[in-house]
Amino acid sequence: MGNEKLGIRNVGKLFFEKLLLDRSTATRYNLKFFTRYSLLFIVWMSAVQAEEQNLTAQLRDIKPLLKIPDDSYYFYWGFVSFGMLLLFGILFFAAKKLWEQRKTNLARIYLARLKAIDWKDTKQSAYEATHYARLLATDARRQELFSQLEAMLEKYKYKKKVGPLDEETYSQFNLFVQVANESI
Repeated sequence: MGNEKLGIRNVGKLFFEKLLLDRSTATRYNLKFFTRYSLLFIVWMSAVQAEEQNLTAQLRDIKPLLKIPDDSYYFYWGFVSFGMLLLFGILFFAAKKLWEQRKTNLARIYLARLKAIDWKDTKQSAYEATHYARLLATDARRQELFSQLEAMLEKYKYKKKVGPLDEETYSQFNLFVQVANESI
């Protein structure tokens, strides 16, 4: 190795002396620095090459990578499915609650229209009362009262000329409205 260093040094000197034949002493001084630094560079490069050879020898002893089972894909889709199912359930129950609330609101609207019936036009009022009372008759008690009221209102519906509403029919209508008002 020593001979190689001297040989490289001499070759470097000869090369630069030919290039710098009639140059000043400063350039020759730079030539000395160049040969020193080139020598260090060569030593460093040989050390790097030796280190690379050592690393490749170490890497040859390493076994190949093993296949590790990975279930994260299934966990991901499981969580996504669970989240979608949970979201669907929440939306379903919210829609159901809104639908029930809408039914309650419709019942209040029907009750308000029943209360607002003007009995001056008896025939038209009997049709309206039957329509809204039928929509409000959802439980057993109201259905029974509705069937009684409907039978009383039949005599005012299908005739060309009808008289004013009698007291018994009017009291039955008020009873139905009162029961519907209590249940809503």
